[in-house]
Amino acid sequence: MRSLHSIKKKYNIPIEMQSCHTTIIGKYFIEGHVPLQAVNKLLKEQPDIDGIALPGMPIGTPGMPGEKEEPYVIYQLIDGKFSVFMTI
Repeated sequence: MRSLHSIKKKYNIPIEMQSCHTTIIGKYFIEGHVPLQAVNKLLKEQPDIDGIALPGMPIGTPGMPGEKEEPYVIYQLIDGKFSVFMTI
C-alpha cells in the first residue's frame, strides 16, 4: 500500500491543491471532495491534463457537512501547474 504523500508526489499535486483524498481513475487523478458533475465532465471530455482538484475541504461538498456557501472552483492540473477547470 502506498502512502497518500507518495501518490500526491507521483502525480505532482502541489501543496496548495491538496486535500485529504486522492483518487486515480484511468490516467487522471481526482484530488479532494470534487463534485460528481466535475468528474463526469473530466471523463466525458478527456482533456489533455493530469487531473482535477478541489483543494481543502469546502463546506457542502460531497462528504462534508453543511450547505454550500460559495461556488466551488475546481482546478485542472498539468505538470503541477493549475488553472480553472470549472466553477460549480
